Amino acid sequence: MQVPKSEDWLFEISATKKAINFNIKELWHYRDLLLLFVKRDIVTFYKQTILGPVWFVIQPLITSVIQFVIFSKIASIPSDGIPYFLFVLAGNILWFYFSDCLKATSETFTANQNIFGKVYFPRIIMPLKVAVSNLIKFGIQFVFFLIVLAYYVSQGAPIHITAYVLFLPLLLLIIAFIALGAGMLISSLTVKYRDLNFVITFGISLFMYITPIVYPTSLVLEKADPKYHQLIYMNPLTGLFDFFKYAFLGSGNIDWGAILYSVIFSIVILFFGLLVFTKTEKSFIDVI
Repeated sequence: MQVPKSEDWLFEISATKKAINFNIKELWHYRDLLLLFVKRDIVTFYKQTILGPVWFVIQPLITSVIQFVIFSKIASIPSDGIPYFLFVLAGNILWFYFSDCLKATSETFTANQNIFGKVYFPRIIMPLKVAVSNLIKFGIQFVFFLIVLAYYVSQGAPIHITAYVLFLPLLLLIIAFIALGAGMLISSLTVKYRDLNFVITFGISLFMYITPIVYPTSLVLEKADPKYHQLIYMNPLTGLFDFFKYAFLGSGNIDWGAILYSVIFSIVILFFGLLVFTKTEKSFIDVI
């Protein structure tokens, strides 16, 4: 009996023994799939809608208007001399990028269980496409922010744009690391405990108000006891949001210690997120 010749396979899929399965070469091979998922997310969001991508702008616009009325006109919260609407708009476009990435990543396994059970591809592509597709959404909102910024500058508002605006890509990368790392940790828990999704939704809403969006960090530092000042920067987003507002508005100050903490925190949580995500992806289909 003639033994068949060995075939040259294009790909070989085998069980991995690595703690973190993050194969850059494999991800590069699946780059077209990543772009396809990103395109699908963007198209399906505004397909068969009247306003289309304008909906991306409506979200921060309406949120900022409501915050302007409640926190500025009624509560009289200061904004470091910056027009309050512009102040909260700057925080909101960053916040929506973070919260959208976090929420979508935390639903990775539950939202994609059907496709995960039918075809193989690197599962990490799903969190990555979340970060990229939301980056496009952020870009549209950021253009709107620049238009509003230009308007207030033309009206003589005390706005001072600094050279730190050049660090925006790095700032977004750090925020994405935090959102993806936390999201992957949560997604691994929601495989077994579905009701955590409700807790996460509430937690994200609550977390928004301990992040300096509707108020400046300087106000909290002024009102709080000095011995609690370090607790303010336990939130890894605090230093990043302050950096963004200082870069584009000249508002507040940059705490470099807080920035360093945010960078370290983002790397650590991304590492543990990948660790838990990789471990969960091997067996989640049997649990979910």
